[in-house]
Parts: sequence; C-alpha cells; structure tokens
Amino acid sequence: MTDKLTVSVLGTGIMGAAMARNLLRAGHTVRAWNRTRVKAEPLAVDGAHVTGSPAEAVEGADVVLTMLYDGPATLDVMREAAPALRSGAAWAQSTTAGLEGIGDLAAFARDHDLVFFDAPVLGTREPAEAGRLLVLAAGPAEHRAAVTPVFDAVGARTVWTGEDGAAGTATRLKLVANSWVLAATAATGEVLALAKALGVDPQGFFDAIAGGPLDMGYLHAKAELVLGDRLTPPQFAVATAAKDARLIVRAGEAHGVRLDVAAASAARLERAAEQGHAEEDMAAAYFASFDPGDGPSA
Repeated sequence: MTDKLTVSVLGTGIMGAAMARNLLRAGHTVRAWNRTRVKAEPLAVDGAHVTGSPAEAVEGADVVLTMLYDGPATLDVMREAAPALRSGAAWAQSTTAGLEGIGDLAAFARDHDLVFFDAPVLGTREPAEAGRLLVLAAGPAEHRAAVTPVFDAVGARTVWTGEDGAAGTATRLKLVANSWVLAATAATGEVLALAKALGVDPQGFFDAIAGGPLDMGYLHAKAELVLGDRLTPPQFAVATAAKDARLIVRAGEAHGVRLDVAAASAARLERAAEQGHAEEDMAAAYFASFDPGDGPSA
C-alpha cells in the first residue's frame, strides 16, 4: 500500500478541520464533509475536495476518519455514507463516543465489512493544528499499516491499546484521561472564582505554589484564558466538554463506580452553557460559580 492515501474526513469542526489540513500537508488526498457545509468550505483553499454528502465523501476512500459530536451522530452519518463505503476500507473512529457508542459503531463496521479502529485523540485546538495530537488506538495489527500514515499526519505519537477496536480499550483510556482534564478545568475555575470572592489576587496564589508539587502548566494555561478574556475561539468548547463529562459519569455508573467530581464538572459545564458560554472554551465553566445576574468579570 502506498503511503499516500485518499482519506475521507467526516466532521470538520475544531478538531476535524485541523486533522484534515495536516493530512493535506502530508500529501494525502482529502475528501471532507460537514453537516453545516460552510464549516468545511475553508478546507477547499487548502486543497480538500469538499463534498455535499457523506456518501460522496467516502467514495473511493482508503481510510474514513470520523470526528463528530458523539456516537449517535457518528452512526447516523455512517448510515448516510453506507451506500458508497468500500468493502475492506479502514475506519478510524476518533469521535469521543463513550462505551455504548463505540459498541454500536463497531457493530456497524462489522455489518459493512470495514476494518474498525477505535482511535480517539488527546489534545485541543493548538496541538491539533500543529499535528501534535496523541492518538489512542485499538485495531488489528495486520491492518495497522493502512492507518499509520493518517495517525502520523495528525499526531505526534500513537499509543496502541489493543487489537480489538470493538472492545473500546482506546475509548476507555480516553475517558480516563478526559476525567482528569475536566476535573483540573473545574478546579481552575473554582480557584479563580473563590479568589475573586475573597479579594485575593490570583497571581498571589500562583506565586505561592510556583515550582512546587501543586503547580502545573495546565492550571496556568486555563487560568490565562479566563483572566485574559481569551475564551474564543475555544480550544475545547463548553458544550462538547459537558457531553464528555456525562459519558464519563455513565461509564462509571455502568461499572459500579460513583464519580462525584465528574458529575459536578458536568453540572458546572451545563450551567455555563445555559448562561450563554456553550461555544466558548471549557475554562468558561468559571462563570458557573456566579449567578447570571451577577455579571462577573475575571
């Protein structure tokens, strides 16, 4: 197999568009589709063929890459694409679909003779645009050469978690990783909110923990988005983070684990979305600490 492929990218939001551009830079042919076509059109300038339907996008594709909102949305789109899917094509499924979702998608792949790879990614807008995502992947070893050029184009590293994509081992690792990211984001927002309420300069807190075990780069990165009023364009949007938090809570419940922090993070994110911050960076969960009428400023 040549290392220059025809790749269908279904879903060109923050992550999908960045992945498509890096595939183009690597010399691959990209056929892109998005439900709201205007979000895909800018990719035409970079050399992508923007299509009007999922079926048109997957026609003749060596690899189908899905980066959509959730599992049900991905299944709906793949059903639309079904008439044009090539038997034996590889499907790199990168949507954060949750445990139930990944099972449904793997079943679709079996029914349509696709080689299924459970392949979520870790990273936000900036690493996605730089082609520095961490790809978490599970799929058959004998077919990995089909997707390796794709993963190499969009990511800095690929971590293989198993040979059976249907088992969802990569998705399980993604949920664990995201539970930490969401907890850290919620904690950052609450630290800033409490500091504001108590009249504490946040810089005093940063100085107090500087260089010690409590210090972390992620705290500073998310705090700077709030303090600098740079919540748009989002690295990872509030609405999507809320969806992921609920997937994490449900995964815990399904396995007899109560995840209080994840549940609280989901509630904070949903409250921030209701306050009008749905399309801002997930650091905007900060505003969930205040009543809407208070109109807080960082």
